[in-house]
Amino acid sequence: MATVKDIDYLFISTRVRALEANLLTRERMQRMLDAPTAEDAAKVLTECGYPEMVPLNVNTIHDTLSAEQRTIFADLAAFVPVPALIDVFKVRYDYHNVKVLLKAEATGSEPEHLLMDLGRVPVRELIDKLNASDLRGIPPILQQAILLARETLGTTRDPQLADLILDRAYYQDMFQIATRVESAFLAGYVRISIDAANLRTAVRTIRMGKSAEFLRDILFSGGNMDVTRVLTSASAGGSLAELFALSPLKEAAEAGVAALNGGRLTHFEKLCDNAITSYLKSAKYVAFGEAPVIAYLAAKESELTAIRIILTGRMANLPSEIIQERLRDSYV
Repeated sequence: MATVKDIDYLFISTRVRALEANLLTRERMQRMLDAPTAEDAAKVLTECGYPEMVPLNVNTIHDTLSAEQRTIFADLAAFVPVPALIDVFKVRYDYHNVKVLLKAEATGSEPEHLLMDLGRVPVRELIDKLNASDLRGIPPILQQAILLARETLGTTRDPQLADLILDRAYYQDMFQIATRVESAFLAGYVRISIDAANLRTAVRTIRMGKSAEFLRDILFSGGNMDVTRVLTSASAGGSLAELFALSPLKEAAEAGVAALNGGRLTHFEKLCDNAITSYLKSAKYVAFGEAPVIAYLAAKESELTAIRIILTGRMANLPSEIIQERLRDSYV
């Protein structure tokens, strides 16, 4: 790969700073929570450049937010010097779509309403290749994961095992892309994301009463924290807090140990995500380079998640405090 310098990101960094002005702030989130109706909450989003969602329903929300993500990917891809930066954020949709298609294949259900055409592989192409059992042209790690997950689902009929195979491949795929891009900031983002995923996995596994062997098979390599150390600490119970004591996930690990003793799992999950956001916020002090682009893409992803949580919560007439509990820290 040809060497890319920070100055090559000068134009797109300026573009990203302009886009950041329209991100959903904590103040706007609060206004959405305080709005008289779900429809009024959705109107706040017009200040962020979203079209009006009329009529407001699950399908309208899904279509609007998918279109927004697609626009962002296309906008930044047109100017970013290294397209693989965008691929890191597209990867999750490839694996989401494969999970949906394989489960639909196993159950005979219709998957179309659950698919998201936002990955590296167009949904139609993915469907055709799976139907034809011809995976040529699909990214190698994804290809191998499909073969193994499909075989596992066919022999065990256990969708959880198939999902674990695909989740492991997802982080492997992200890690490989970050390595290829040669960005220290992107590598840091991927590593802390893997650490957070491993911490979540360890806490959930202990709560479920699963064995150390089970946990060993589902931890992800590539994080800052060695998998063996996570496994050893998880086997020792409360020492997870000690393991992460000097890491950005310190508070999350403490909340995880509390969750093992009857504390709130939602609070723990929230702190895991907040640690990643805290890492990304360092990009605010970078004048230009790949860091602002990566941070914006991650912030936009978090924004879309927050919008779904708020609007679906308001439509279900959930109390504001319950919705608030599920929201993560805002990038802006």
